[in-house]
Amino acid sequence: MTAPGVNVTVTTEVGYCPFCQRTRNLRREERHLGGLVRMIVTCESCNRTLSNTMGVPAVKPVEEETPAEPAPVPEAPPEAKPVRAPVATKTRKAAAKKPAASSAKTKKPATSTKKATTTKKTTTKKK
Repeated sequence: MTAPGVNVTVTTEVGYCPFCQRTRNLRREERHLGGLVRMIVTCESCNRTLSNTMGVPAVKPVEEETPAEPAPVPEAPPEAKPVRAPVATKTRKAAAKKPAASSAKTKKPATSTKKATTTKKTTTKKK
């Protein structure tokens, strides 16, 4: 005769794995062993054990059974017509004109490529 199966609850949740240093799926196994529970949390990517604890099972709070009343349906607010921006009539500025081709010809060509002297001595006259 084989032993009965161990009561195991397996859940997955998204959490931070310090070994992967990323957010990963964490697997939580709760093995119910009589009056104690062994809880093992492992990373599904690197398969490392993040937590391994043993303790008393958490007591689930007993919720009172009350008849569920249907929530009142909130009334939809009256639809407001969208406000349109006023149409501008002849208030737009004229588009910037491109410079005429003749003005490009009147520009002087670049000066010669002389190097500026940075060490210039100033002389003072003596009387």
